[in-house]
Amino acid sequence: MIRTDDLVHRYDDVVAVDGVSVSIDDGECVVVAGANGSGKTTLVRHFNGLLEPDAGAVEVNGRAVGDDLVAARTAVGMVFQEPRDQLVAATVGADVAFGPENLGLDRTEIDRRVETALSAVNLAGREKQPVTDLSGGERERVAIAGALAMEPDHLVLDEPFTGLDAPARESVLDRLRALAAEGTSVVIVTHDLRDVLALVGRVLVMADGELVVDDDPESARASLPRYDVRDPDRDGPRC
Repeated sequence: MIRTDDLVHRYDDVVAVDGVSVSIDDGECVVVAGANGSGKTTLVRHFNGLLEPDAGAVEVNGRAVGDDLVAARTAVGMVFQEPRDQLVAATVGADVAFGPENLGLDRTEIDRRVETALSAVNLAGREKQPVTDLSGGERERVAIAGALAMEPDHLVLDEPFTGLDAPARESVLDRLRALAAEGTSVVIVTHDLRDVLALVGRVLVMADGELVVDDDPESARASLPRYDVRDPDRDGPRC
């Protein structure tokens, strides 16, 4: 479980997250939506200790994140909005293998995880390709594969569909469905709700640093326009 209790985070004098209390159960699939600057990315970056709270508490699997950052970052896989912040190796295969190697796994298990993760994002067989040759969408898929290869208890993805074509998007969505069914909690931070509402069981909406909606997708829909979040099924296709 991921849990925050009265979480507060400030950037200088600006309150980015203001007293947010929320719990995400194992195996739960959740979307965190909100307008730009609403606090959604700041919130989830506390889940594995990338940010420290100014007040309140954050726990992962019953342990305070600040007490054991290694445990938190092993339990919570994070895919950043900008994949260049996450890629660390020269080739696709080496990058996806980086996390499992640091867990001390044997080579057979590492290779299995790399193969499975790359297949999940439609990049099977491209282990030797240089990362510098990839398009932006392909780099995004490698970043997602790297997080999948860690097989975390909880997976947080910040705007994971940016730059993905339709087949890659559907492949990633299929993998997220499977992970949730297997007991991994999945948290998707996005302003683009296409296909996502059909995947998740819960919608969290942030506005001005506060958690203003916490409901099932159908019930949450009525509130989305109020917080500048578009429902693509009701508002028509996005450009």
